[in-house]
Amino acid sequence: MGTTRNEGEGNKTADRNYRKATKEFVESERGKKEIENAGNVSPSEEQEIRRAEQQAKQRAKDHDPEELSGEEDSSRNSRPAH
Repeated sequence: MGTTRNEGEGNKTADRNYRKATKEFVESERGKKEIENAGNVSPSEEQEIRRAEQQAKQRAKDHDPEELSGEEDSSRNSRPAH
């Protein structure tokens, strides 16, 4: 097993490998077919997507006290504007 260097955040080797694999996929026959069919969903899948979106929005609203009360958090008012 070779020694691998930890490149941390912004890992150039991982980025290079990802970009290469992505390019190869996009240029492959399978990739071209997937791209051509991207966004094509059945009516039942469309319904499920809409339902999931509404559930996610409701959960986000339920957990955001600002949105429920209509008031801003007082700690935000004390921060200087940038």
